[in-house]
Amino acid sequence: MSKIDAPIRIAHIIGKMMSGGVESVVMNYYRHIDRTRVQFDFIIDDDSTIVPVEEIESLGGRIFKIPPYQKPFAYHKALKQLLIRENYRIVHSHINTLSVFPLFAAKRANTPVRIAHSHSTAGKGEFARNILKYTLRPFSKIFPTHYCACSEYAGRWLFGDKLYDRGMVNLVKNAIDLSKFRLDPLVRDAVRRELGVENRLVIGHVGRFMKQKNHSFLIDIFEQVHLRNPDSVLVLIGEGELEFEIRAKVERLGLADSVRFLGVRDDVQRLLMGMDLFLLPSLYEGLPVVGIEAQACGLPVVASDTVTSEIKVLDNFVFISLDSSAVEWADETLVTLRDCDDRVVAFELFFYAGYAIESAVVNLKEYYRRL
Repeated sequence: MSKIDAPIRIAHIIGKMMSGGVESVVMNYYRHIDRTRVQFDFIIDDDSTIVPVEEIESLGGRIFKIPPYQKPFAYHKALKQLLIRENYRIVHSHINTLSVFPLFAAKRANTPVRIAHSHSTAGKGEFARNILKYTLRPFSKIFPTHYCACSEYAGRWLFGDKLYDRGMVNLVKNAIDLSKFRLDPLVRDAVRRELGVENRLVIGHVGRFMKQKNHSFLIDIFEQVHLRNPDSVLVLIGEGELEFEIRAKVERLGLADSVRFLGVRDDVQRLLMGMDLFLLPSLYEGLPVVGIEAQACGLPVVASDTVTSEIKVLDNFVFISLDSSAVEWADETLVTLRDCDDRVVAFELFFYAGYAIESAVVNLKEYYRRL
């Protein structure tokens, strides 16, 4: 292939690859984009724990590991040398306020197009992390040449109203392959048999065990649901630094027989089909892809009002304040279940809302080519 015919190769700065939501979004786009025109390389921290090496390499991508940003001098040196050596024309950073570090290195490497992508915001309950975010946020517009965000809320939070209102923030929706999430009754029955929950109320959650996802409060909510419905089961998908703490709390509350810890799974779409309701009590979010996936399966969702309202596509998505008690959350959960219509999803709504990966990748490809 001549240089003229070669695809544009984008350097995606991921940070720590640990099977989180951001990685899921980037991989969704990578799987579906026209890779004869656009290719992805992944620059990740060398302490990343879950890296789909075989899949990325089979699709034509490359993985480069560098020291984490917590080692600023080694990080900067390694990244700058890498960007110079590979001569990237576009660097796309997905690490929110921390993008100041890689995009500074990209500027010093004379990379002409430097994209900062906002996937998240800030919220209550993470004092130290929020101090860092608010300290770095004023620098978020110094080193990038272009701006992206998963939602209007995330874009305004990081880049400001003025920049957003001038149309300078490109929205890249957390799009999914909708066909994978169409509810299949046979799959639903199979999942419930596998988990041994055929005749039970199954509440689910997908997310890393970290402060942001608010697992401790999630357990409090489920405890109240379980008091009202002893046949209820909570299914938790993910892993993380707080998992041991949450397991201990589950044991302490006597809920061990009713809470399933499934770890990291590559069949989330199947597991969602086996659930009856999805809980999302996050302290903050940009636009969580799992909230879109849950709706695509027809699941009713009860989420904290810190999650952007832009995520709501179907009527059975309900917001509730984190200031409300676990009892109030449990009441809302059971009311939402009772009022939920049949799980028949109007897929047209997702297409019109911009969450179909087939159309979203075309927009992203053209965005890169314009740049």
